[in-house]
Amino acid sequence: MKMKQVSILVAMAALFTVSCSNDDDGVVIEEVKGDYQNGILVANEGPFNNGSGTVTYISNDSLLVKDAIFKLENNEDVGNILQSIAFDEELAYIVVNNSHKIHVVNRYTFKSEGVIDEGLLNPRYMTVSNGKGYVTNWGDTADETDDYIAVIDLISNTVSESIPVELGPEAITSNANFVYVAHKGAFGQNNKVSIIDSSSDLIASTLTVGDFPNSMQWDTAGNLWVLSSGAPEYTGEETKGTLTEINTSDNTISQTLDFDTTEHPSALSVEDDTFYYGMSNAVYSFESGSDVLPTEAYINDVSFYTMTVNNGKLYGTDAKDYVSKGDLYIYDLNTKTLTNTISVGIIPGGIYFN
Repeated sequence: MKMKQVSILVAMAALFTVSCSNDDDGVVIEEVKGDYQNGILVANEGPFNNGSGTVTYISNDSLLVKDAIFKLENNEDVGNILQSIAFDEELAYIVVNNSHKIHVVNRYTFKSEGVIDEGLLNPRYMTVSNGKGYVTNWGDTADETDDYIAVIDLISNTVSESIPVELGPEAITSNANFVYVAHKGAFGQNNKVSIIDSSSDLIASTLTVGDFPNSMQWDTAGNLWVLSSGAPEYTGEETKGTLTEINTSDNTISQTLDFDTTEHPSALSVEDDTFYYGMSNAVYSFESGSDVLPTEAYINDVSFYTMTVNNGKLYGTDAKDYVSKGDLYIYDLNTKTLTNTISVGIIPGGIYFN
């Protein structure tokens, strides 16, 4: 009897060794880092000026959906309004606009690692460069002269410095050497991209792009594309949208493509040097090597609160009436068909991949 038990234990041990190995058989067992690994995170803004934002987790196969995972793991609300999420290795930074703070969590477990709640005033978006975090802040929205970039010490989770910038810093991105800030204008209007040297935290230069720059994406050559919606008709002086390419080797504008005056594109996304953006109840696609904007839509009859692309799929959100739970729509980019609709939180404003 004892020999039989030993034999069973040896066999189980051998099986375990094979299943966890990475040898010529090609068997690879991925390390499980947390419940929210390998999935989609939807940042829901939450009701404006009351209530809290939430984060919805959706597994890659869409079979598992969990709402309000920050509260589930930490027994507290995120705050009002959940503006965006940024990542640095295994950490996620949840930027909360009206509550003037950033939650730091493990991106796979969503357990709290700390909170940054000093030195921020209406924070919007964050990027990481040269070992530091950079966060766009609108400051006091009644004051058009106090906007700034908060520099975050990622070790102590504190604001180490503030860099004054022009009105309305919004989208922000970076490479190893520079931080690029699109100035949409907050509640005003702007048309600038500030470039910050992340080694000195000084503004290296400022470029003029189209009115209301709303999103930025990188191509595989390392150049940055900036999509500007242009001023809408209600401003009293409607202007055309633009798509601007920045050559990041010398931080100069290499080309600008103009839309028609009544066309106002938004939500630039990219995959494999194919860019996608939303405009006029449709999604358009554009190849980075082209010098002409498309005239025909890639997907018709769609309108999203926000959208992005990833791994051959297009993800778009519907905020509905801004007080009820919204939806996430998933489209197959090859067939251009809707493959799934998933209920998420109130005002789904950001889509991220874990």
